[in-house]
Amino acid sequence: MDFTMLPPRHQLVEIMLRLYEQGLTTTSGGNLSIHDDDGSIWITPASVDKGGLTPDDIVRVLPDGRTEGKHAPSSELPFHRRIYHGRPDVRAIVHAHPIALVAFSLVRRAPETRLTPQAFDICGAVGYARYELPGSEALGMRIAEAFAAGPNLVMLENHGVAAGGATLLQAFHRLETLEFCAQTQIHAAGLGGYHLLSDEDLALFRHHDNLLPEFAPGARDSRELEGRRAIVDMVRRAYARRLMTSTGGTVSLRISGDDFLITPYGFDRKYIESVDIVRILDGRREAGRVPSRAVRMHRAIYAQHPDVNSIISAQPPGAISFAVSETTPFDTRLIPETYVVLRELPAAPYGEEFADPDNVARLLSATTPVVLLRNDAVLATGSTLLQAFDRIEVAEFSAQALLRSRAVGVLQPIGDEEIHQLERKFFPHEQT
Repeated sequence: MDFTMLPPRHQLVEIMLRLYEQGLTTTSGGNLSIHDDDGSIWITPASVDKGGLTPDDIVRVLPDGRTEGKHAPSSELPFHRRIYHGRPDVRAIVHAHPIALVAFSLVRRAPETRLTPQAFDICGAVGYARYELPGSEALGMRIAEAFAAGPNLVMLENHGVAAGGATLLQAFHRLETLEFCAQTQIHAAGLGGYHLLSDEDLALFRHHDNLLPEFAPGARDSRELEGRRAIVDMVRRAYARRLMTSTGGTVSLRISGDDFLITPYGFDRKYIESVDIVRILDGRREAGRVPSRAVRMHRAIYAQHPDVNSIISAQPPGAISFAVSETTPFDTRLIPETYVVLRELPAAPYGEEFADPDNVARLLSATTPVVLLRNDAVLATGSTLLQAFDRIEVAEFSAQALLRSRAVGVLQPIGDEEIHQLERKFFPHEQT
């Protein structure tokens, strides 16, 4: 789906419904706008159900202040106007009240964005605007001043957050990613603290090379076409299950030997199509396509593990909190399903997925199918795509349960004898 081909009215409805469906806003909260080339501002209306918005509800505010539409424009129009005036590069704004970001606004802080390299790459530094009456010119001035200093995200004291972008989709990606940062930081703080990435750490991510040599693909056979469809369905499922954000998460599927399919670099997980998937053959990429930054790591895993046919890396907020935690490991001895599906869950030092992917591959085995990549992702392998997905899903459900258990008591893991019983029942071939 080419989002930029949608008219402004339809873009605003699409993103507002995404915000609402993901729980990033409420029926009455949030507003979006697009600054058109003619100087008009297309904006969501005041007092209209955000979960039932239609293109006919969108309001057009002309440069002279007149409005077109059956509703009044959002009461927050003043701050949208002021941002556009002070930042000509900002062409769209998303304002909402996501739960974790509101929590930060209540304690008058901005979340950290150096938790993962992807998050910092998307969000950058975050600005801050002091409290003023909603809808007032004073609030507009506060927010516009914060944006004028350079950030593309501004926390609104005791209110929420505003995100700007060259497109509405980019502004949405920034807000969604900042909410991911806020959720992850809250979870990790409860685990005893979190590690932030340095400039040197971030440079590893930015300099990672995914521009493999190219090859010209021939006719696509049924196995490749089915693989592309399977990846698309799984990515969309992972996004719907909040296991991926719109900008984070990679899926690959082996066709045979050193021939596999992988998701592309720089795509929205909700809108991915089969044509977007990139084929990798003998270390070369399909001509004209750019694969995920993780392509070299996926290739190294397939090379070392002929029994692995699918790999998924994702950033679900519960499990990722253990990947950024400075003190607390992810104990898989929680319930039988957790241990049977995940087994042991080691952590790879940050940066090895970029600098030494072979070492990440060496951490994996039949008894270690899932690895935490420090300050990056949860990496799951499987003999099938569904098995890899199940491991990501179980990792997140288990992490969320583990995080909640800390509020009600002290963790009592399954004992050694019970673990041995599980291994004898489910993995008899491993017993000596």
